[in-house]
Order: sequence, then structure tokens, then C-alpha cells
Amino acid sequence: MNDVTRHDAPQAPDNREREMETLLPPVDIFEDGSALHLIADMPGVTRESLHIEVDNNVLSLEGEVRLDMPDGLAAIYAEVRAQRYARRFTLSHEIDAEAIQARIDKGVVELVLPRKETHRRRRIEVKAA
Repeated sequence: MNDVTRHDAPQAPDNREREMETLLPPVDIFEDGSALHLIADMPGVTRESLHIEVDNNVLSLEGEVRLDMPDGLAAIYAEVRAQRYARRFTLSHEIDAEAIQARIDKGVVELVLPRKETHRRRRIEVKAA
């Protein structure tokens, strides 16, 4: 009988004993004339496990991926762990924190951070003298 336990890796601990690894999700930030658009890749994070808040001009983005042991099975080897994503950004005074919008689709988080009306880019018309 083949033994599937690897000797070069630790045995799988019980789910309750696993430490949750914290990762920095990769983020892209784009801008248009009226807002910044932040896109964060947080695979496995659901709407229910995603937490976004602004406190004292700091935007916090946090999410967790929980991996539960299937009923009736016991792990003898496990490399996949529950993990936590966390990222923080200091917001400029130009951002309207009350108007930030967020959505998540298949672990991709998209935030729209609108600029305050007084800080939006606008074209100045030049008149002939």
C-alpha cells in the first residue's frame, strides 16, 4: 500500500490549530478625471468575508478565506491553508470617503474612490481677448 504522507513536510494540523497566514493582495490603481479606481486580487474571498472601512483617512481592505475540513475526512497532509488578506492605504484629502463604492466578483475587489467636487480635474476654457 502506498503511503501518501510526505516526510519532508509537516503533518496536517487540525483546522482549529492552523495559523492564518496574512497576505498583501496585489493591487492596481487607475484614475480618471473624477475618481481613483482600485482593483485588488483576493482569491477565495467572498462578499461575506470582505471588510472595507475608512477610519481617519486610512482605507482598510481585509478578507479571509476559510477552508473547512470535509465531513467524515481527516487530513494526513495539507499544504492549503486558510489565509487572510489585508491592505491599508492613506487617502488624500481629495477623496470623498463618504462616496466610496465597492464590489466583489470572483475574488476581485473593485473600489471607486471619487474625488471631492472641488478637486476634480476640469478643463478651463480659454477665451480670446
